[in-house]
Amino acid sequence: MNHKISRRKAIGNSLKISGAALTGFAFSKNDSSQIFYHNNQPKKTLPFRISLNTSTIMAYKLDVDKQIEMVADAGFDGIELWMRDIKAYLDKGGSSAQLKKKLETGNLVLENIIGFSKWCSDDREERKEAIDQLREEMQITASLGGKYIAAPVQGISSLDRGKCDEYAQRYNAILALEQETGVTPVIELWGAGALHNLADCAHIVISTGHPKATMLLDVYHVYRGGNDWDTVDCLNGKRLPVIHMNDYPESPERESLTDAHRVFPGEGICPFDVVIPKLYEAGFSGGFSVELFNKEYWSTMDAETILKKSYENTVRVIEAALKKK
Repeated sequence: MNHKISRRKAIGNSLKISGAALTGFAFSKNDSSQIFYHNNQPKKTLPFRISLNTSTIMAYKLDVDKQIEMVADAGFDGIELWMRDIKAYLDKGGSSAQLKKKLETGNLVLENIIGFSKWCSDDREERKEAIDQLREEMQITASLGGKYIAAPVQGISSLDRGKCDEYAQRYNAILALEQETGVTPVIELWGAGALHNLADCAHIVISTGHPKATMLLDVYHVYRGGNDWDTVDCLNGKRLPVIHMNDYPESPERESLTDAHRVFPGEGICPFDVVIPKLYEAGFSGGFSVELFNKEYWSTMDAETILKKSYENTVRVIEAALKKK
């Protein structure tokens, strides 16, 4: 029987995890478990980076340089910035060099840039304009030291499965920009969007035949799209640079969830004790980047509190998941 995530009761399932995954985390200094330091305080060693997508604090309308400072001070390893915030900073006279220096000073990996372009539109002219937009945004990303930019499937309202190979050609067209910029566009799964099915996403990525084609997963979006955690480890985790980290509540029902329903990791029903070991065993060692849009949090907490809870909850969830046998 195929158990969908919305009904899965994962507690009690036994997973065989390698000893290195469960105890010690004995990795070299050159891999993703490297300990970063902020304010001279050593961080816990984990086989993943703990990062933050700045959507989580977007309601506070902070300039992007301030976002970087606060995320670094909160102890995160990495950050995802929004292109609109970067452009606003540049338009006010700031420079890419200044932002890059702040990232370096804060020991922050620039995991990914969040941008939007209609690269998958059925309209040829719209796709051409989208490629021009992406080229500019990739150049900005490169100037900050970034290597990835999100590429959600924009420009179509629904996916025609008979055209997946054509969508792969469109994705290939923006992957070609990596040769010019050194930045890879990462096709993004959206739980309520045109590309919400993980199998369709994998089909498109594989069909490109491109060595750097990859996808951006999100804990909420995987669930919201009706996908199954049982087979997520069929993916090559080594190809996934970052995964958006969050949790989802039991109510409302899956089909009625919106971005605003996302909650801190560990405060919903996601079976992290299954999900995280599966991803780890599949080779994932990138960044778990907390991405929330919770209006209740914004109205009851300040930015520092949200950052603190985002970091601490994520560390706690990951540590607990990796100790499960």
